[in-house]
Amino acid sequence: MNIFTTSWGDLGLTRFPEDPRDPLRAWDASDEYLLRHLEGETLDGTVVVVGDRWGALVTALAAQRPVQITDSWLTQQATRANLVRNRSVEEADGVRLLSTQDTPPDRIDVLLVRVPKSLALLEDQLQRLAPRLTADTLVVGTGMVTEIHTSTLKLFERIIGPTRTSLAVKKARLIHCAPAPDRTGPAAVPEDLWPRSYTLPAGIGVMSGRPVTNHAGIFCADRLDVGTRFFLEHLPDRRGPLRVVDLGCGNGVVGTAVAVANPEAEVVFTDESFQAVASAEATFRANTGPSARAAFAVGDALSGTERGSVDLVLNNPPFHTHRALTDSTSWRMFTGARRALRPGGELWVIGNRHLGYHVKLRRIFGNCGTVASNPKFVVLRAVKRG
Repeated sequence: MNIFTTSWGDLGLTRFPEDPRDPLRAWDASDEYLLRHLEGETLDGTVVVVGDRWGALVTALAAQRPVQITDSWLTQQATRANLVRNRSVEEADGVRLLSTQDTPPDRIDVLLVRVPKSLALLEDQLQRLAPRLTADTLVVGTGMVTEIHTSTLKLFERIIGPTRTSLAVKKARLIHCAPAPDRTGPAAVPEDLWPRSYTLPAGIGVMSGRPVTNHAGIFCADRLDVGTRFFLEHLPDRRGPLRVVDLGCGNGVVGTAVAVANPEAEVVFTDESFQAVASAEATFRANTGPSARAAFAVGDALSGTERGSVDLVLNNPPFHTHRALTDSTSWRMFTGARRALRPGGELWVIGNRHLGYHVKLRRIFGNCGTVASNPKFVVLRAVKRG
């Protein structure tokens, strides 16, 4: 745990899951810059914080009873833990935690935006929130200089109103935006941009020519990425009433392929992204009949799955979290898969060859075999023994 010093107190903050060996802080210079700027502002009315990475902003501003909007289940858990650790029960209970799939407040008096990695997710959220703003709404964005581009500023300008940036401080910038009456308020009509769908190409078995739905922020939202295509070409051919998990499901195309090929299977789609799970459900519903069995869960690496209840786990693990390169996510996914699998159950993993997932799988499962490989990707298979 690290101490974040603010005008609202010294805050002991951690990421989630909490790991005392993790050197990464739960805030950065852009959070510091925004909070220093807010010292001179009046924060009356409904305060909404979008994209707060680990809850640093809403924990600092808890007395204002802010509303946090995030696509990340991990962010929500970190925020809850940080609020309990640093704030009174009354203040912690006053913070509302919403996902990007929830309906935002009807009126927003202060809008604080931590610029996300995905420009599409930023566009989607600004479109959803613009009708809730007034001409007097205070709108301030924040991000590191590597995260704020001309395209970022153009989105604020086009959707909300005149936009300018601050000078850089510790490699962070602020975005100041003045809501324009013709683009905000109840009369504003958001563009219908998301979700989007595309048709899968030929040559990938049962999913050839089928539709895939993507909400904003999903990786490769307008096309099938080459890694997933390689995975689809080498999925296990299983039949019968299996329980299969699409772990880190993204838009759900892998789990849907299993459901289409094996109608007796029950497929569990899980991801820490609310946008991803919504996309997976839409993709599944568009490609299967009413008798198809599936569950959709937002969570972390099978943490809520019963031990020994799964026959097959399919996984394309990320190797970063909020821009930080780390293997902690894949490690949690692999260990969670082993716990969830029945004896004889299998974990199939697609990954870049250079990531060396076979080393981790051998440590966790005691075995690992190569199903398929090409110059860039490898499909690996590990079996739970006993």
